Amino acid sequence: MNTDEFRKYGKEVVDTVADYYDDVNDLKPFPDVEPGFLFKLLPQEAPFLPESFEAIQEDIKTKIMPGMTNWQSGNFYAWFSSSSSFPAMLGEYYSLMFNVIGFSWLGSPAAAELEIIVMDWLAKLLGLDKRYLSLNADGTMSKGGGSIQTTASESLVSCMVAGREMALDRLRKGGMSEDELGQHRHKMVAYVSDQTHCSGEKAANILGCKVHTVQTDGLFRLTKQALNKAILEDKSKGLIPFFVCGSFGTTNTNAIDDLSGIADVVEAENLWYHVDAAYAGAALVCPEFRSLAQGIERADSLSINPHKWLLTNFDCSALWVADSTYLEKGMCIKREYLPRNEGSRVMREFSDWQIPLGKRFRALKLWFVMRMYGVSGICSHIRGHVEQAKWLERQLIENGNFEIMAPVVFGLVVFRINPDVLNLQGNVDSINRVNIEFIQRINSEGKVFIMNSLLNEQVALRAPIGAVHGSQKNTELLFCVLVKHLNALITTF
Repeated sequence: MNTDEFRKYGKEVVDTVADYYDDVNDLKPFPDVEPGFLFKLLPQEAPFLPESFEAIQEDIKTKIMPGMTNWQSGNFYAWFSSSSSFPAMLGEYYSLMFNVIGFSWLGSPAAAELEIIVMDWLAKLLGLDKRYLSLNADGTMSKGGGSIQTTASESLVSCMVAGREMALDRLRKGGMSEDELGQHRHKMVAYVSDQTHCSGEKAANILGCKVHTVQTDGLFRLTKQALNKAILEDKSKGLIPFFVCGSFGTTNTNAIDDLSGIADVVEAENLWYHVDAAYAGAALVCPEFRSLAQGIERADSLSINPHKWLLTNFDCSALWVADSTYLEKGMCIKREYLPRNEGSRVMREFSDWQIPLGKRFRALKLWFVMRMYGVSGICSHIRGHVEQAKWLERQLIENGNFEIMAPVVFGLVVFRINPDVLNLQGNVDSINRVNIEFIQRINSEGKVFIMNSLLNEQVALRAPIGAVHGSQKNTELLFCVLVKHLNALITTF
């Protein structure tokens, strides 16, 4: 393909993308296909001879698009939204054009420095403590700062590595030899709650350490008391606590852990403290939500996903650390084929902050978003979704046939059928079966796509509102669909 052909076909692709977004709310959020459908439509081997763009474009329209889950639909409520905005797409186009492997400043000076700038912008936009800024007031590099990772899951693994290095350093200073350290690694324990994202347990599995899942309170929060008890129990068994993950907005309910209380315990025990704010952390762009995050400034690291609620296309996960010493100690590998900037002004080597060596130029799309929306536009985006969630909560309560299962703080509404409606009080299994059937009826119709969670063994529906291309009309449609199918279900009892 030459540049003339690229111009021609590129314009066609842009038109296809624009048409898709014009119509996305009219598409079924989940496709009518069965597992293996595409195996029957495409050949089993790649073509020997080149095929035309027209043929591929036709297959996109007739074979790929009919099997796509439409995450960008305002009627998609299965999981937290995957942000997608046109400014972010434009930034991504430029990233594809440069196609740098930005593992170091030498790999691409502009890519490295823009990431530092953009992550400091975002930290200030969120009202984060200055410990998380890369640039000091005099322009020199600080010990802390931000980096764009692929996902919050990757960030959690990286920070757990940092926590392990901090613990090993503490044990070395206590007199342990390297051989003894090797024998004690299997005794190291990371702490998560029963509401922590599943990536916490996966990170522990990757590191080969133990994981202690601490039970949350009645509002699904990890508390200071429960964490302290768990740590003391493990220490009495000869185990070595080293890492704690708190949550600012859990996946199931958007619960906020006792961030300050956890910090008290962590500081007393000299552990690494990571805060997962993957979804709800975006709300901190609005000053009215910052009081909910008291204690977050005491974390050693925290992560927020702009690709969830900050208008930036996947993947783009923001990670900040207050001091990168142990992160770099765990991640830094030096080779002669990876020269480093050794000038009068040493710059950050981002390969020392992440699992992969290579790094995409993700800062461009975040830069585009912050510039083309501005602080005012981003805040309006967040507040609009919170208002829609509050509206849905009010409608469900006023209807009387639904039960709200967790406080609505951000854009997530968690609810179920009110057991009184079906005279099923106290019969947990029957209540759960009815709610599962309710979800199946909703999804079978195809107007909206919604999923459930399990809270204290009780099935609950989750409606996260956050689609960039959705609106109040989509939320109203969801409520109408819920009422319609609940009324139909009631007639069967």
